Amino acid sequence: MRAIRHRRRSIPALAALAAAAVAAPVLLTATPAAAHPREGRLAKELVEEVTARGAYRHLAKFQQIADANGGNRAAGTPGHEASAAYVHDTLKKAGYQVSYQDFDIYEAHTKTERTTVLGAGGRELATAAFTFTKSTPASGLAAPLALARVDETPGCTADDYPAGAFTGKIALVKRGSCTFVEKQNAAAAAGAIGVIVYNHSGTTPVRGGFSSPAEGLIPSAGITLADGEALTAAAAAGEVTVRLDLDQEHVKKTTRNVIAETRGGRSDRVVTVGAHLDSVPEGPGINDNGSGSAGLLEVALKLADEGANKKGKGPANKVRFAWWSAEELGLLGSEHYVAQLSEQQRKDIALYLNFDMIASPNPVQFVYDGDDSDRTGAGAGPAGSAQIEALINGFLDKKGKPHEGSDFDGRSDYGPFIANGIPAGGTFTGAEGIKSAEQAKRYGGTAGAPYDPNYHGAGDDLRNLDLKAFDTNLDVIAHAVGIYAESLRSLGK
Repeated sequence: MRAIRHRRRSIPALAALAAAAVAAPVLLTATPAAAHPREGRLAKELVEEVTARGAYRHLAKFQQIADANGGNRAAGTPGHEASAAYVHDTLKKAGYQVSYQDFDIYEAHTKTERTTVLGAGGRELATAAFTFTKSTPASGLAAPLALARVDETPGCTADDYPAGAFTGKIALVKRGSCTFVEKQNAAAAAGAIGVIVYNHSGTTPVRGGFSSPAEGLIPSAGITLADGEALTAAAAAGEVTVRLDLDQEHVKKTTRNVIAETRGGRSDRVVTVGAHLDSVPEGPGINDNGSGSAGLLEVALKLADEGANKKGKGPANKVRFAWWSAEELGLLGSEHYVAQLSEQQRKDIALYLNFDMIASPNPVQFVYDGDDSDRTGAGAGPAGSAQIEALINGFLDKKGKPHEGSDFDGRSDYGPFIANGIPAGGTFTGAEGIKSAEQAKRYGGTAGAPYDPNYHGAGDDLRNLDLKAFDTNLDVIAHAVGIYAESLRSLGK
């Protein structure tokens, strides 16, 4: 699961999707499996056959690949290439129609990242260059600071930058509410020649970024909350000049998605299930997201055992499994996939299920909030998302497993599907968020600690997983795939 630093849906897009969800008929209860014998039988068989022990062998393979390739499986590296080949070859042997989908990505290599306050009492500030920022001139970029307005959406809109006040200056902006791209674009439009974003909490500099070098319009970097507040106070009292020194190289690489689909089933009623295969460079990514990738692979293999790729025995609807690359760089693999679909091909996708981090060591059972019943964050998904949530919740309820909603916050690969009106759902067990005392009481584990203390780190390995949570979420995948492979009745289709 990617860190919060790139795109998320705009407010107009959210409003449109929410309106669509309200306008469409909402079925808040999943259709009972018993009402459709074949549908219920396939789901039951998959749940019985898919096990954490079976899927663990794929996790072990991903760990082995990372160990042999510098400790990671990041997009554009030999570790990811080997992971993709393993998934591709395993599914091809199982009889799936399997293909690679290549696309270009960029790596950012920062050589210099420095902010210096000039003049009397000048000092150097801890600085983090934004990923894919534009570099400053070799001599640095020296200019007075101009303060963007701090409100509920600091530095996000044109009215946060008074006309004429930012021309030829470096904008100082507080983190929060909108993306770094939006802050940078608003500052650049106001005439700023650079932007410094200071944190809204903690003691470390903001580590932001953009999805590609093309998005980096002006030199952009992050500093700490304390330094940002000190600069704000000083600039409010008089002119403060800083020099920003950023030198970053952007290297073009190629990476690939792996797409596998059943040979049979209606191609105008495609059930798409996805997980990202890439890790961050800092670690092997066994929970994030070897867990979702291994879960999909094991379910796909058991579906093949049920005759999914044999003539006359396949499911009613085509099932398409996808292992995305470059999710950690900004959902690039899933965005590329959706962007290259024709309008008809997008309409043919009945739903998208996403599984990203399903074995967190201090887990909570999250289910994406398709109907916005939690009334937090981004709002409801496209029509049909409520029914997907209800089906997953109903299954967990029957298993006696506690669960709670999770906002569609744009941090994983459901994002491009939702943005194109495709209903989505899925589960995850938590990233860097902190487990509350109430959650610890419901799920066990440690209150006040992250759901995954090894998130985006070297410790995200085979030793740091919760296999009970993994097993529960494997059952969720198996059940949902089994239901939707045979019937879309609960979606009104």
